[in-house]
Amino acid sequence: MADISPLLPVSSSDGSSDLTGQATCRRPIKVVVSIFFGLLTVGLFAALLIRNNGSVDYVDVHENERGSLASMAFEKAENLKPVSRGLAAGVSEKSNWVFGGDLPDHPWNNSMLSWQRTAFHFQPEKNWMNDPNGPLFYKGWYHLFYQYNPNAAVWGHIVWGHAVSKDLIHWLHLPLAMAADQWYDKNGVWTGSATILHDGKIVMLYTGSTTEGVQVQNLAYPADQYDPLLVHWVKYPRNPVLVPPPGIGPNDFRDPTTAWLTSEGKWRITIGSKINKTGIALVYDTKDFINYEMLDGLLHAVPGTGMWECVDFFPVSETENNGLETSINGPGVKHVVKASLDDDRHDYYAIGTYNDRNGTWIPDRPNIDVGIGLRYDYGIYYAAKTFYDQNKKRRVLWGWIGESDSEAADVKKGWASVQSIPRMILFDKKTGTHLLQWPVEEIDSLRLKGKEFNQVRIQAGSVVPLDIDSATQLDIIAEFKIDSDALEKATGSSDASFDCATSGGAAERGALGPFGLLVLADERLREQTPVYFYMTKGSNGNLKTFFCNDQSRSSKASDVDKHIYGSLVPVLRGENLSIRILVDHSIIESFGQGGRTVITSRVYPTKAIYGAAKVFLFNNATELNVTASLKIWQMNSAFIQPYPNL
Repeated sequence: MADISPLLPVSSSDGSSDLTGQATCRRPIKVVVSIFFGLLTVGLFAALLIRNNGSVDYVDVHENERGSLASMAFEKAENLKPVSRGLAAGVSEKSNWVFGGDLPDHPWNNSMLSWQRTAFHFQPEKNWMNDPNGPLFYKGWYHLFYQYNPNAAVWGHIVWGHAVSKDLIHWLHLPLAMAADQWYDKNGVWTGSATILHDGKIVMLYTGSTTEGVQVQNLAYPADQYDPLLVHWVKYPRNPVLVPPPGIGPNDFRDPTTAWLTSEGKWRITIGSKINKTGIALVYDTKDFINYEMLDGLLHAVPGTGMWECVDFFPVSETENNGLETSINGPGVKHVVKASLDDDRHDYYAIGTYNDRNGTWIPDRPNIDVGIGLRYDYGIYYAAKTFYDQNKKRRVLWGWIGESDSEAADVKKGWASVQSIPRMILFDKKTGTHLLQWPVEEIDSLRLKGKEFNQVRIQAGSVVPLDIDSATQLDIIAEFKIDSDALEKATGSSDASFDCATSGGAAERGALGPFGLLVLADERLREQTPVYFYMTKGSNGNLKTFFCNDQSRSSKASDVDKHIYGSLVPVLRGENLSIRILVDHSIIESFGQGGRTVITSRVYPTKAIYGAAKVFLFNNATELNVTASLKIWQMNSAFIQPYPNL
């Protein structure tokens, strides 16, 4: 029989399906609403300052002509609003990009589709995957649970997949952890989080969609706490433990966080929601994970940001280069609030100060508050979740990388979506405003032979091929030195505004950019994905640096996304420009300036695949010569094995 000893005292609920819930409120929900309106006036000004694409108006501490990259004609797909399946169920949009008008599906063949499957990113053997759930380290194993459809390569019939690893790179698939088999989760076992208790036992809180489509919070725990693989899970027999409180919509109450300890010795969680168009994070305290007390106020709220889902809350050290356990608070500690915005499908974060006494959090800089400022990733990346890795004293970030091709292509290849390479996450002590994200050190174990290119001079308007072997599984580290005289002589402009997404991409020439690398490019540059910097100089002489990824020429196919992604990246005095790029078939993860700005792209070339994939340096600036030094490693494949008894 399953051990439920961590769940004492047992609730007196009779286990019926009456949605009355077991949470008590210190005050009625109208108090929450009144607090919300108070926050509204404070946040509205900040929301108006900077809405919408995450480009923050920083000034670096540094005090349209078409070039050679535009020589080929490419089709550009018009991205229409995706067909919704998820929204009808009250969860974020989970369908892939779809395309309309006169654009036919590309005639993908099996060779092309087989090439798209990744070699060292985690993904199931087949079918659909989305949000990472409940990651943790337990008895020598890293555990990843994830949203999974075992029946098809499209979203639907969501249950929890489960895999384990010794090193976050090589994985063993386990049986499904939780099926949609109870009235309180019959319409989906949705996103949740794990908490490790004082005695080492584990509890899991997750959102279930009831038979009536109401979002409720449920409790589960391992059937055998001594099993390091945690193969079997038991749902608490009197679920749900939380239901939407008065004033919150039945489809606006989801994704409980990992719990943290308060100064009173209680466990505290936050749950995403909204009031009208204001995104909010509700706060609950509990002693036993069965009975809950709803706090008077909100952890935080930001007007105009819409539904907050997959909320995350965790501490970061202002002084140390290691992660912090989730309950840590005190001097030298900041707290991060992150929300996945249902309205635009991006993950936003902000750094601020947490008040343990009343369960509230205030951003350090309201003009870059949650949902209106910084993002984890400026490409295709969503529903991210961190966990504290007590094994290596670090905080590790997982994120879902969706597809951006046609759904028909996914059905044909039989799978959709992957997880990002796990990232270590730290407070950026130099800027004081950003987090740093970097691939976990274990990924370096996949490096095979490397090749160095030192002091390669790239003249303005030139493309330089790099002589390497296969270019579909790579780890690239590159540093660029800028001619300081050229920066000094460059003419400033009173209108130095620039935006990666609305620019002409890497083919649009400026005095100080673009320059960087072309990856997944064929020899004739008919297909190419530039990862690059673009610098602007204002009339006051101040420089701004942007980090971008241009998919507009990534594929000859018409049924794939070809957006240009990116954002401003702070560059401090004395720093050279640096990039790390992980190329894994159809995924490119790019880290600018040590991970201050990160971009993940899905690309689907038709020609730049297998041995035809190449790497180039390029400089499409008009007034700037650049010197680059690189090291490029071929990457081995990870071992991702099926469970032996499946």
